[in-house]
Amino acid sequence: MTFPLIHSKGNQALGSSKIDLPSASTGMYQLSIRLKSGHNLAIRDRGGTSDPYVKIKLAGKEVFRSKIIHKNLNPIWNEDTSLLIENIVEPLYIKVFDYDFGFQDDFMGSTYLDLTKLELKRSTEVTLNLKDPSCPVQILGHLLMTVTLIHRESDPRDTNMFRRRNLTPSCKVQNAHLLEAHKKDQLWRGIVSVTLIEGQNLKPMDPNGFSDPYVKFRMGCQKYKSKTILKTLNPQWREQFDFLLTDEKGDILDITVWDKDTMKKDDFIGRCHIDLSGLSKEHTHKMDLALSEGKGHIVFLVTLTASAPVSISDLSVSALDNEEERHKIMEKYSWLNSFYNLKDIGFIQVKIIKAEGLMVADVTGSSDPFCVIELSNDRLQTHTVHRSLNPEWNKVFTFNIKDIHSILEVSVYDEDRDRRADFLGKVAIPLLSIQNGDEKAYVLKNKNLTGATKGVIYLEMDVIFNVIKASIRTITPKEQKYIEEEQKISKEKNYYRVRRCIMVLVNAGRFINSCFEWESPQRSLTAFLIYLVIVWNFELFMIPLMILILMVYNYFLIRSGQDSRISSMEELEESLIAYEEEEEDRSDKDAERKGLMDKLFAIQEVCIAVQTGLDEVASIYERIKNTFNWTVPFLTWLAVFVLTAGTLILYFVPLRYILLVYGIHKFTKKLRNPLLIDNNELLDFLSRVHSDVQVVQFHELHQESSQSLMIFKKKTG
Repeated sequence: MTFPLIHSKGNQALGSSKIDLPSASTGMYQLSIRLKSGHNLAIRDRGGTSDPYVKIKLAGKEVFRSKIIHKNLNPIWNEDTSLLIENIVEPLYIKVFDYDFGFQDDFMGSTYLDLTKLELKRSTEVTLNLKDPSCPVQILGHLLMTVTLIHRESDPRDTNMFRRRNLTPSCKVQNAHLLEAHKKDQLWRGIVSVTLIEGQNLKPMDPNGFSDPYVKFRMGCQKYKSKTILKTLNPQWREQFDFLLTDEKGDILDITVWDKDTMKKDDFIGRCHIDLSGLSKEHTHKMDLALSEGKGHIVFLVTLTASAPVSISDLSVSALDNEEERHKIMEKYSWLNSFYNLKDIGFIQVKIIKAEGLMVADVTGSSDPFCVIELSNDRLQTHTVHRSLNPEWNKVFTFNIKDIHSILEVSVYDEDRDRRADFLGKVAIPLLSIQNGDEKAYVLKNKNLTGATKGVIYLEMDVIFNVIKASIRTITPKEQKYIEEEQKISKEKNYYRVRRCIMVLVNAGRFINSCFEWESPQRSLTAFLIYLVIVWNFELFMIPLMILILMVYNYFLIRSGQDSRISSMEELEESLIAYEEEEEDRSDKDAERKGLMDKLFAIQEVCIAVQTGLDEVASIYERIKNTFNWTVPFLTWLAVFVLTAGTLILYFVPLRYILLVYGIHKFTKKLRNPLLIDNNELLDFLSRVHSDVQVVQFHELHQESSQSLMIFKKKTG
């Protein structure tokens, strides 16, 4: 890694006093820093100024933060700090930010200080040029500071103090340990499944005598948060959360209950915890725990599963390459075991082989790429390949499948130890579209999965699942992905999708009206005769039969090559890219002009609710349409099977018997299982069908089409 230009004011240049690393890098060092001033810093506020402050990081940890100098592009700090350093090869990373009250601070530039170029026991004045890693050519001003490096003999007290300051356990460190353990087949001991049922007699926290309760769960580094139930002291949540049971000590599940407040900090209602080490495995435990430090009870179910859901290994230790192991897995998910452990749908093995032609993320002209692979709430990552645009990982990942309609997401990032990893590309692959045993090159896409970015990734995947279990799982609630980032919703994009839905209904109405108006006598006469025949001979079984005939007609239409889905998908893909370009341009302009009130109005919950409503309306229409269009063949075949069975039942069984059985089932469902989570089977089925936006996101790009998309993006930009 190269460092920015450092100017020295002293008798010697920094380069001439470079430390002899083999002899001098042992022991402890003390680095004294005097942050003097900044000059010609970047403008980040509307008034043509900034409110700068400086952060200094070492080994990815913040070790110093300066005071804020308001409305000044040439600030003078004159602040001193002293650091204990164990490894001087590690550079000092310095960032400058503009302080914004109530909002995220704006980045003003960053720089490195190479400690190996400092002369020992000599005060050196340095000038550091600030740059933006995304645009390394531009200079964003510079910082002036004085640094002194002193070598100290090893002192146990210094070493212990250093470790307390710099090696305090954190979630990132624990995750690194988990990854190492995972490589040795020791990552998870099992899954802890928690179903949050209800709360009883909670403490009122609002003036109206009620609360707006929600629950937070924490086990180690894993955190989940339930939905908020408004104005109640006896909330019904009926939500499920899965935790990974690791080999770390202290299997304590901490549970806190909070009252949601919009204009102030949320109120604490109470706390309870569970010691998982005392619970038996492969058994569901119902718990009714009283809240300490508060009032009320929380009711939930806890199930410990001992089997390991995920694993990482090298290519040489692939499970499915072993014939005996493959046979065991195939037998486990065979038809004979269709009604054993319905939650265990199947097994997937993913080989992440290599990537080629990745985007340059570092100023050195290379990247430090690693892969993150996600399936629902399971998330693993590869090691980092340093300084390469064509990395080879050669790792094998295995997951247990809980829903065959899940999406496998593989993301590539550039590792930066002192700041957040840079995004390089991503692919999203529905499990049902995987071709077993084929090594394929997938073109990487952008964060929103609507257009291509630079590079391809080579994957080989195998999916084994039980069809009956997968079908049953389809009509149960879809698992919520708790760790995904909230996406920005474009109101123009959703307006366009809803407009398409409305125009279909309008055109259908116009067609029917034209039949009544006899605009085309032949068409009107045909429609009139069909209407008379259907009404005169109508039976209830004809409703699913007509839907079934429409699906079969579309199937043969697609098989004959008359597929209109491709043109509509390309049209939507281009419109999504255009909307994203407009959104980026608008956000860039708004970032320059937006005041405090504009920002407050921009985040109003009402706007978000309206956009979410538009998205839901458009998605329901698109999912129904795509069911008939055979977008997800597995789901359409399942619908064909259900419609065929429904047609036969309605033809042979009197309607009163069907209604009787249905009514008894609905009325006694809660009596048979009081803790049952309510669901609508039809909506659960539709939630698995891809909307038009998802069709674009999950569409596999070829290198030729990706180049044309990038050309289109440049034109629209």
